[in-house]
Amino acid sequence: MAARLPSWAWVTGLTAGATAAVVALAVQADHGPRPTAAAVASPSASASASAHASTAPHSPAAPALPDGSGEGRRIVYSLGEKRVWLVDATGKVTRTFTVWPGTVSPQPGRYSIIASRQSLKGSDGVEIEHVMYITKVQGVNVAFSNALDGSSPPPAGGQKLGGIRMHKEDGAALWSFGGTNTNVTIVK
Repeated sequence: MAARLPSWAWVTGLTAGATAAVVALAVQADHGPRPTAAAVASPSASASASAHASTAPHSPAAPALPDGSGEGRRIVYSLGEKRVWLVDATGKVTRTFTVWPGTVSPQPGRYSIIASRQSLKGSDGVEIEHVMYITKVQGVNVAFSNALDGSSPPPAGGQKLGGIRMHKEDGAALWSFGGTNTNVTIVK
């Protein structure tokens, strides 16, 4: 007469078998191909919060750093291209992305981050973060920032606004890259 195995023996056996199967699959996966990040295409002129604006600096879609934008570690902002480049100390672009400029823009030239605030309510009433002030034009503060909810700025409605808004992840990257006294070059 055959003896019955206790239930704990069945559970232990099944658990050991399942663990062995998971380990075997993990080892196979570890030796398999690795996914690579795809380059993100540049957004259209009507970029929305759902269309990510960043491009990898090595991507063919990323515009080259403008000539005459300075040397060394700096933030470069092009008024005409509505684009920012983060440039390391060796002159290599580490990130570039498009922005939504306000209605008031600074003149091309050399600036630096003069102050920063983690978050506040923008002059357009939108909660913003990663606020990095560059200068003041016509009594209006000009600063990089991003909306807390990641949205693009609403239409200006005749207001004088100096916010240079960007996508949330680009704002976080800029905030990590620069601080007070970081050089900023503004080009046409």
